[in-house]
Amino acid sequence: MAKRATIQDLAKASGVSVATVDRVLNGRTKVRAETAHRVFEAAHKLGYHATNLISQRLQVELPRVRLGIILQKEQQSFYKQFRAALERQAGLSKSFNVSLRIEFATTQSPSEVAQLMRSMRRQVDAVAATAMNHSDITSAVIDLKSVGIPTIALLSDFAQGDRVSYIGSNNLKVGRNAAWMLSQASVIKGKMALFVGGHRWHGHELRETGWRSYFREIAPEFQLLDTFVNLETRQLTYEATLDLLGRHRDLAGIYLAGGGMEGAMQALREVRAPGEVALVVNELTPESRKGLVDRYVTMVVSTPLDDLCREMIDLMGHVATSHDYVPHSQVFMDSIVTLPELI
Repeated sequence: MAKRATIQDLAKASGVSVATVDRVLNGRTKVRAETAHRVFEAAHKLGYHATNLISQRLQVELPRVRLGIILQKEQQSFYKQFRAALERQAGLSKSFNVSLRIEFATTQSPSEVAQLMRSMRRQVDAVAATAMNHSDITSAVIDLKSVGIPTIALLSDFAQGDRVSYIGSNNLKVGRNAAWMLSQASVIKGKMALFVGGHRWHGHELRETGWRSYFREIAPEFQLLDTFVNLETRQLTYEATLDLLGRHRDLAGIYLAGGGMEGAMQALREVRAPGEVALVVNELTPESRKGLVDRYVTMVVSTPLDDLCREMIDLMGHVATSHDYVPHSQVFMDSIVTLPELI
């Protein structure tokens, strides 16, 4: 059994005296915010038993913000990681006392997401959502805006001109990076396939644009197939990939611009040798990690979730509490690239 961290361990890790840690824990005398946060971060890393108490002490004097977050597919590994990162960074916020309301859409229907957005009307101070670029979403953003609730587009942009900001990857660049890797890793100069979740996902559309523009400009020797829509589901991706592999013996590579990578990996394992068809997917999950290990995945492009959540919470807090705050229209987070040799 691991030894339980003591107040002495906490003092050493945070670079302060035991007496200072005691003041942070008990709130008897004022401690500088910077010092208190250093103690909290050390407690969080050590798994100190009173970490939650320190968090409560820190947040007493911070402005309170209620943030509504709408994500997709609650049971997917990526969105489970996303939720955990949101909750972690909300507790670590140095600027706001954050209360989170996290909802998950059960389908890709824009009307469902729009309904979830409107349901937060009197419950939160700002909303961030992962959603399609659709008139239903724009209408919901305008409705929230009319009652003073700003909306942030998360991962995939929507309602430009009405939403306050977009935060996520530079999807055009992500698509070009995926194309570069496929062109380098493919063992033949054959055909390339691309899957998107749907034509209304602005992020997927930009990834497709970047992907195709790279091949047209840099690697025209590859033949690009028509885009496949997989609704980000494993089964559709599996069936479509098997069909592709059966019809195109010269298939050189596949890029999953959205979800459904499990289906592509399953199909490749059934009918191709590792590395015979290059495959680029998004987000490092247990499934994509296994694909890298057994060489059926060539590269994984991931969202830096903790960095994104920290920036998003800070952005939402400021737009919710300050009328003078002018956010950037787009906040791009640098993607993380993982290759087989990095696992």
